[in-house]
Amino acid sequence: RDTIEEPEPLLSEQQMIDVLTDSYLIEAMLNQKKSNGENVTSLQSVYYDQLMEHYGITDSIFDANMEYYSHDLVTLERIMDSVNNRFLNAQQEK
Repeated sequence: RDTIEEPEPLLSEQQMIDVLTDSYLIEAMLNQKKSNGENVTSLQSVYYDQLMEHYGITDSIFDANMEYYSHDLVTLERIMDSVNNRFLNAQQEK
């Protein structure tokens, strides 16, 4: 692991899973709206502002945590696998 300073605050793996899951849901919704010909520029910032507010973080906190976890590929892979599993489980429940 490269030495990188731990961000303040450090989001737990579970928090990262939650934020990433919700951010991918936002992206999917925005992509659907785009494919329907809607202009999503203003919606994108609204949705992401709401996401960050919901989790009590800022863009810079999220970015710092992503950078931190990207230097620990084993942990990042575990986080991403958990996000993927949430989507797979949701799909199977349909």
